[in-house]
Amino acid sequence: MKPFFKSSFIISLLTILFIFGRPVFGQDKLIDILNEEVKREMQILKQQETPAYYISYRVDEMAGYSINTSFGALTYSDDNKAKYLTVTVRVGSPQLDNFHQLRDNSFSYPDYTTVEIPTTAEPLAIKQVLWNATNDSYQQAVANYTKAKANVAVKVEEEDKSADYAMEEPSISIENQIKIEDIKFDKSAWENRLKKYSALFLNDSAIFSGSASASFQVSHKFFVSSLGDKILQNFTSSRVYVNGTIKAKDGMEMPLYKSYFAFTPEGLPSDKILLNDVKDIVSNLIALKSAPVAEPYTGPALLSGRSASVFFHEIFGHRIEGQRMKNESDAQTFKKKINEQVLPLTMSVYCDPQMKKLEGQDLNGFYLYDDQGTKSQKVNIVGNGILKNFLMSRSPINGFPKSNGHGRAQAGFQPASRQSNLLVTTSQPKTKEELRAELIKLAKDQNKPYGYLFEDVVGGFTTTGRYSPNSFNVTPTLVYRVYTDGRPDEIVRGVDLIGTPLSMFSQIDEVGNKTEIFNGYCGAESGSVPVSAACPMLLVKVIETQKKAKSQERSFILPRPDDK
Repeated sequence: MKPFFKSSFIISLLTILFIFGRPVFGQDKLIDILNEEVKREMQILKQQETPAYYISYRVDEMAGYSINTSFGALTYSDDNKAKYLTVTVRVGSPQLDNFHQLRDNSFSYPDYTTVEIPTTAEPLAIKQVLWNATNDSYQQAVANYTKAKANVAVKVEEEDKSADYAMEEPSISIENQIKIEDIKFDKSAWENRLKKYSALFLNDSAIFSGSASASFQVSHKFFVSSLGDKILQNFTSSRVYVNGTIKAKDGMEMPLYKSYFAFTPEGLPSDKILLNDVKDIVSNLIALKSAPVAEPYTGPALLSGRSASVFFHEIFGHRIEGQRMKNESDAQTFKKKINEQVLPLTMSVYCDPQMKKLEGQDLNGFYLYDDQGTKSQKVNIVGNGILKNFLMSRSPINGFPKSNGHGRAQAGFQPASRQSNLLVTTSQPKTKEELRAELIKLAKDQNKPYGYLFEDVVGGFTTTGRYSPNSFNVTPTLVYRVYTDGRPDEIVRGVDLIGTPLSMFSQIDEVGNKTEIFNGYCGAESGSVPVSAACPMLLVKVIETQKKAKSQERSFILPRPDDK
């Protein structure tokens, strides 16, 4: 899959990416080969008519297994491998280089190039690939630099005059290599477990998709640069993903899913917990099949901790990624709001990529060095409602000249400032019962027969550009009406949560006392990166919903083969 997104359009990905690779020679040898070649290439390219002032090599090497089952049958089970090179060449100077934003041009530079590294241990074979890829990157850099200088010359004076690149002290960190064989993983046992989970989706003939998947991966990230960076990081991950989709008579398709993340297989939930979770998904799918379709609505709502986590990632998190604010076509929602109140005074927000666990749960956004070689840092973004900081890569903006370790990218993409582990806290937590009582009170005060409870979401997207409405759309999957007259909660379908960011933040009323965690992937201009977001339940005084798009295809003519 090759995601491509403009900088003004961001979408969260919950799809589990099953790409893996197997190391075949020692890490010290590869890091030395990369380091030797970056020095050789730099020595030559800095003497050219348009000199290079910086080169870096990133190699992403993955090894692991992936398993997929559908309706109780094994559909895929194998080990896989991948090893990709990403080259960065900067020409000109740190103040103005080939990565300078071309105004009135959203597609300034090619931002995705995959180069496979040979699996052989022969240094010359690897250096040949590095040489060829660097030569191509340099020629493209020169062409882009020429365009950048012309663009600056003919356009009005730029608002943000900060440099294009922040030169920083090199980092050196070589971890001992972890191998896939070091992970305690029983492939046969997991195949049987996953078949058992996906077989539960056979319980209703209207469920037309039911799967359970797992991946177990060891990743090695190599990074060297002409500044002297030499980094090797190890990452391990274990994931389970269960998903079912049901179709109502009116054609609406409703998916429900649940995903699990841990660094090792032992950290995943037990077989008993997973079975019970899948049974709950099936029960909710069956309830959704005959649930009423929700009409457009404005009024109070509760967002579960998991829903609120996605909400904050989408609506707030992308707007505090500093590099995007340098783009003059971006709405720059918070750029000039430093030291101003942006959230209730009881709320604080921070990003901490060095945090491996929260309340005993592994966090997907953990790393020690970012994809530009900068040591990761905890960043206090909002303190008691006041905006204090942004997430920064090595692309400065006015007032923020240095990186704080949030330059991130998927293999093949150039790094940009991105979220890591985003955490929301409150100084005045409320219990779920208190929040529910306040929801009913707000609904009565607004003459509404019910408020909404958003129990789960599948993701969402947001637009941050100036040339379209600066809005968001969060995609709920499990939504309930909470009635003011004491009737039981009612499940509904066909709801999209929409709005604009500043108005939505101003409507946050109360915050819960129990944090929930969302582990997933986020796709934006630098590709898909692993992230986590953690937030307690939120009570919002006024939200807006619209009807979800639905398929116009009729229900299946043929019954499912197992339907009696």
